[in-house]
Amino acid sequence: MKHENIEKNVGLMIVLILVAVSFGGLAEIVPLFFQKETTQPVDGLKPLTALQIEGRDIYIREGCNVCHSQMIRPFRAETERYGHYSVAGESVYNHPFLWGSKRTGPDLARVGGRYSDDWHRAHLYNPRDVVPESKMPSYPWLFSNTLDGKLTARKLETLQTLGVPYTAEDIANAKAGVQGKKEIEALVAYLQQLGTVLKDKR
Repeated sequence: MKHENIEKNVGLMIVLILVAVSFGGLAEIVPLFFQKETTQPVDGLKPLTALQIEGRDIYIREGCNVCHSQMIRPFRAETERYGHYSVAGESVYNHPFLWGSKRTGPDLARVGGRYSDDWHRAHLYNPRDVVPESKMPSYPWLFSNTLDGKLTARKLETLQTLGVPYTAEDIANAKAGVQGKKEIEALVAYLQQLGTVLKDKR
């Protein structure tokens, strides 16, 4: 009888469903906050340099994360194509996470060191010069836009408050590390470090 009353009362049914889903979600998520595998950086992981941070922001600005994921699933088809599956300890310094789920283009989690800087430059200037079937747009303005570094130190300070281990020296030198450099240099620097910590250990 009580079960029948619940089924007939839509409002009560919604509340009870939300309670059940909330408890289930908490049971799945909360333990992750206390597992070393998800909260500790993998051996050798270092925070991004000031130039790489600027490159990451350009990557986000240009929407690269809309078409490229940075998370290799632990399936044979993925690891054979892209390399070692992604682990949480690689991403503990990432704010925001750029794992993604849509792959219009290939996953970039292990792209670091796979191609030369010159290849990346050619690919970003006109993708079809190196990948004839590519649907990726061109980004020629990256070669003329220059970084001024005005906000770079503040970006590092903000990340420091989130637990990224930047030193006072890192923050003090941030502007000088990027000022006057082209955006293409920053983006390539960011791409070239992706996934290299675990790649080096294979």
